[in-house]
Amino acid sequence: MAVIGEFATNGNNSITGNVRTLTVSMRARLNPVERVSRDAPDFRITAGNGVEVGAGWKAISNDGEEYISVKLDDPSFNAPITAALWPGEKDGEYALIWNRPKREA
Repeated sequence: MAVIGEFATNGNNSITGNVRTLTVSMRARLNPVERVSRDAPDFRITAGNGVEVGAGWKAISNDGEEYISVKLDDPSFNAPITAALWPGEKDGEYALIWNRPKREA
C-alpha cells in the first residue's frame, strides 16, 4: 500500500489534489458528473491542464466504509493506475491509496 496523493474538497463539489509517483506528478480534479447508466462514473478526473485522465466511482468497502474507486490512464503511462480515494482524518480531506494488483495464479 502506498499513498500516492492528497486531496481535499474545494467548496464547489469537486475534489482537488496532487498525484505523485516516481513517474507521475500532476495536479488533478475530480469533477462530479450525472451518471447516465449504472456503470457510468460518478466523477471525471482532469489534470491541471484540463486534459481528462480518468474517472471515479463511489464505492463501499467490505467494512461498510465509503470511498471513491479511481482509474487514471494516459498514453504516457505504461499501464493504468487503479487506486482508492479514502477519507482522511479531517473532514473534506482524502488520501489516494495504491495497492499492487494481485497476480492471477
